[in-house]
Amino acid sequence: MNNPSAIGNLFSQPKPEQLTGVLPSQVIRAFIDAGKILSPSTISDKQLQPASLDLRLGRKAYQVKASFIPGRSMISKKIEELFIREISLESKAVLEPGSVFIVPLIESLDLPVDVYAKANPKSTTGRLDIFTRLITQPGKEFELVPRGYSGPLYLEIVSRTFPVAVKTGMMLNQIRFIRGKSDVSDHMLSRLAETEQLVYEDEDNPLPPEIERGLRVSVDLQGNGSTIVAYKAKRDAVQTVDLENVNYYDVEEFWDIIRGPRPNLVLNPREFYILASWERISVPPGYAAEMVPFDPSIGEFRIHYAGFFDPGFGHGLGGTKAVLEVRAHEVPILLEDRQLVGKLIYHKMAKEPLKIYGPSIGSSYQQQGLALSKQFKRDAHDPRLSIASPILTPELVHQG
Repeated sequence: MNNPSAIGNLFSQPKPEQLTGVLPSQVIRAFIDAGKILSPSTISDKQLQPASLDLRLGRKAYQVKASFIPGRSMISKKIEELFIREISLESKAVLEPGSVFIVPLIESLDLPVDVYAKANPKSTTGRLDIFTRLITQPGKEFELVPRGYSGPLYLEIVSRTFPVAVKTGMMLNQIRFIRGKSDVSDHMLSRLAETEQLVYEDEDNPLPPEIERGLRVSVDLQGNGSTIVAYKAKRDAVQTVDLENVNYYDVEEFWDIIRGPRPNLVLNPREFYILASWERISVPPGYAAEMVPFDPSIGEFRIHYAGFFDPGFGHGLGGTKAVLEVRAHEVPILLEDRQLVGKLIYHKMAKEPLKIYGPSIGSSYQQQGLALSKQFKRDAHDPRLSIASPILTPELVHQG
């Protein structure tokens, strides 16, 4: 079916039992072919993930005085009111820590009336402490694209710790498309756990899942055989991280290494940490998952900027650890080993995707332990800390 209008008609009147939930890669490709996802340049298959689409930075970035939600205003008007400077991204440009940039994205949307979308940073983006949020015009919320949205997409970028070099075409965030209800209730998740193993202690030891408003995830401060249990970003790092560089930068120039095993760890206010979950997580191919970024009942910290896990994450491998990007808020926080730090919400896929997360599609973190972003050199003395995928490409590939 190559006729765009025919494809559009098909997806505007889906069979609910087939196409309710998070839409898979093959449907996203059909949206592209039908003109529901638009771009002046070809959208490559490398941008298509099992349940999401990587979005590309456009030609310009605007530094502004403050973050904003446009509401009913034109984004261009808001940029004009808050304008500091314009920079070209056609050759590499450095985004300084703490500065707010608004970047028009290459892709735009003309969604079917019953489809909405959500966005989040890619894993590499989150692990570098780069805070990104998608903006629509008009827009009342960050990261949410309303049903039937037709218009441009913009990305707010704030590098919280390191200077970073970016350019046109780089992919810092991803978008997923949803029709109807996708959330899996605790009851449904418990039923799924009867047929699919969701949690492991290690590759050979499955565990019963702890389910309460999602799958409970705790922190590992023992290291599971590794001598390193966490990294803390150095706020005074002056070298720029070029996002195109892979396995390139010395870890010690950017990160303080926290060794273990240890019973606890104090998170200092406004510091950024990389930790790992104690559990090894599995996401079956018919599902996706999302980490709840902040839950005051757990603690006064934010976890996991890049909180989306694609279908197939850790599946068939005895699970994969979730890397936790953690920032404390206003007061020091004591974390203890095996303490609850997050909840994983599962989402039903509308169909099982033709592409499944893993090394075969260039996924960088499928068999990860505690892993920094792929820009940093792998530690030859501790292979558990490496980027486990043998496929290392310059494209920014997300965790989930």
